[in-house]
Amino acid sequence: MNTDADTRRALARLHRALEKARREIRGLREALEQTEADGFPGDDYAEMDNHVVSALDLVKNEQTRQQLKILRSGGIAPGSLGVGGSATIRSDGK
Repeated sequence: MNTDADTRRALARLHRALEKARREIRGLREALEQTEADGFPGDDYAEMDNHVVSALDLVKNEQTRQQLKILRSGGIAPGSLGVGGSATIRSDGK
């Protein structure tokens, strides 16, 4: 049986995994830039990072949606706690 708690835990695990993937991509990119100055496909790595950021944004939006669902089920108005739901914040700060 999949509960709301299982969903939140799965989202948290995925969020951490995506953050780690971004760190690994940056580390790999830096290492390759140092060893392969000529012909390094930096744009490919930037594009890969952008894809991970998009997935991370989706996870964050779903986490917010789940939080709002819990608040509503408890009879709490999301705005009363300063929790929105309409704002989307990209992981890359844009």
